[in-house]
This record gives sequence, structure tokens and C-alpha cells, in this order.
Amino acid sequence: MKAVIAGGGIGGLTAALCLHHHGHDATILEASDALTEVGAGIQISPNGMKVFAALGLADDVARVAFAPEALEMRSGRTGRQVFQIPITEKERARWGGPYLHVHRADLVDVLAAAVRTRMPGAVELSARATGYRQSDSSASVTLAGGREVAGDLIIGADGIHSAIRAQMLGADAPDFTGNVAWRAVVPMEALGDLAPPPTACVWTGPGRHCVTYRLRGGALANLVAVVERDDWQRESWTEEGTRDEALADFDGWHPVLTNLLNKADRHFRWALFDRQPLPTWTDGRVTILGDAAHPMLPFMAQGAVMAIEDAWSLAAALNDVTTVAADVQHYQDRRLGRTAKVQAAARANAKTFHKRTILEQVGTYGPMWLAGKLAPAVVHTRNDWLYGYDVTAVSA
Repeated sequence: MKAVIAGGGIGGLTAALCLHHHGHDATILEASDALTEVGAGIQISPNGMKVFAALGLADDVARVAFAPEALEMRSGRTGRQVFQIPITEKERARWGGPYLHVHRADLVDVLAAAVRTRMPGAVELSARATGYRQSDSSASVTLAGGREVAGDLIIGADGIHSAIRAQMLGADAPDFTGNVAWRAVVPMEALGDLAPPPTACVWTGPGRHCVTYRLRGGALANLVAVVERDDWQRESWTEEGTRDEALADFDGWHPVLTNLLNKADRHFRWALFDRQPLPTWTDGRVTILGDAAHPMLPFMAQGAVMAIEDAWSLAAALNDVTTVAADVQHYQDRRLGRTAKVQAAARANAKTFHKRTILEQVGTYGPMWLAGKLAPAVVHTRNDWLYGYDVTAVSA
């Protein structure tokens, strides 16, 4: 089977590799003139690493990543620890894989190198998808300029502003959450004694929170800082603000966080919009995955991982039924419920992280602290549904 994939990001590249693994062919149409990624760090939890293990890429990803010692929560102002979930060999065995932090650009480099080796000539650059056409026997992506690229199946992996999804379902109407996220990356050597801990750490506070972790074997510190404000609502991954604006949003917060903001050379920001689960991801021989299908808030650190799971599930589904339309419907049926659950969990976490009053904070974080001290196994159990999931077994 020949698939045409709109989008050469993490989801599109992983989809091509999964298709190849399952005996299919693919062409990747990437709008930019290079396979690269803007942005900073992402967290690849064990459920995503199982796909890379099945593709023979787990070691390559691990080489460019950082393995945190724990997942933890702290007070954003005092730094006081609320709870910590160690990630040891025991936890890796429990969930079936490592938990890693990786720079987006590094992950794209790993995936692109694998595509070039295994699927020479599969990538076409400067090829922006604007829509699609299909018949009973084939489908094609229409590019800017009017040229068409045909195959048996079209996969929209073209992100949050997907042209494939827009044709399938019309323009979306996302809801502004009232949150704006800052992101920055700083060399660890520039941070001195105020480096963030070697963990995936959420720093909570009234109306705002931060997430810190390390990248590139510990050489870089990554910061995502989310603040409630309604005076800036542009959903751009590449727009920059100023150092003074970022510091003002986190005035009085822990020095680890303000030091990161102060030492960063660039301060990117984007407004966070929420979207409800779509009624369908498929139209005949056309389907979508990743952010095109289920864009989600970053508060579960699962956006990229859900795209990785999608990629495997879709490729495996093409071997299940007799027609392309039935195959992609089977893929949707497998994935829609799980991704909707993760979307809902991310939405809920936004409220958990931003408790404003002392009473709310004690009522929310007190039980977390107590569970971390007295029943850490219970905390692990709460993550099993997410991290312990193995899409390569479900879709075998």
C-alpha cells in the first residue's frame, strides 16, 4: 500500500517508519524546506518509547535524550516538594520502557535519519498540502500550486492548523483557555547553583505554573512557564516576547525559575487553546493523526506521544481489514477514546496546577503529599493506564 503523508514532523515521520515496518510504502510531503523542528523539549513517556523500541530506534532516541530521576511537584514560590515519584529500573520495568526528555529537533533528526536510510527518496520538501481528492480506487494530496501526489491512502499529519482536517471537517473553533505559555532553553553551565533538579518537575502556584527538565544528556535546561492572562491570544509556536515580560509574569517565584527566565536568550510564548474531541478522523481513504486529530493542552506532556501511538496504530490497522476505508475506520475506533481521555486529563491538570487559595492548595496538594509519603505505590498505579499502555501489543 502507498500512503501520502502531509507533514514531516514527529507524527508524520513516525507514521512513515511504522508503515515501512508493516510492509507499506509512503511519501512524506513537508511544507518547509528542511526537516527540522522549532521549539524545545518534549517528554517521551514509556508508552511512546515502546513504539521506538519496536522500530529499533529506542537506543538512538536515548542517546540524544536525558533520563530524569523522578517525576515531582513543588511549590512555585518556596520550592517545597509536594511529592516525588522515582523513576528507577523498577518503574521502567513496571511501565515497560524508559521515561526520557528530548529536544524536538534532536528527535526529528533521529527519525529523519531512519527515514533516509530505510526509505530513500520518501521525503519531498517545500511541498505544502492544501487539500485532497479521492475516488473509489485512489486518493491524492493537492499541493500549493495545484500539483497532486497520489496514493492509496492520505494521512494528515500537518499539525494543529491541518489543511487535511479543515477540508474533512471545516474550520475549527478552539476555545481560548485564558493561559499563555512561555518556553525557553538555557545551557546548564549558565545557571550555576540555580540549575533545575534532574527530574520532570511541575512548580505550582496561584494562577500559573512552570515545568522544568533537562535535555541533551543534561547539557540544557528546558522551561515551560504557563500564566493565566487574557491580553494576548495568538496561537503561534514561534512568536517571541521579552525577558522583562516573562519575569513580570513570575515575579516573586523561586530563584531556580526566575534565573532560567533571566538567563534565556529568547523567550517564546504561545496562547493555549482547547479543542473538544472530533466526531470523526476519517473520510474514505483519508485520515488524520497527532495534533491534526486531537490537539491537546500540554499539561499531561502527551501531545507528541499520542501522535507516536497513532502512527503505530494506523500502520497496524492497514493489515486488519480488506478495504482502506474500513482500515482507517478501525484505526479511529481504536484511538479516539484513548486520546479523548488524555485530552480531558490535560484539561483537568490545568486547574490542579493553578490553585489560588491556601484552602484549595491544602485540599489538593495535601493528599498528594500524604500519598507520596505513605503509599507511593498508589501514585504509580494512577499512571499505569497511561505509561503502561503498549500500542504495539494492542495493535499486533
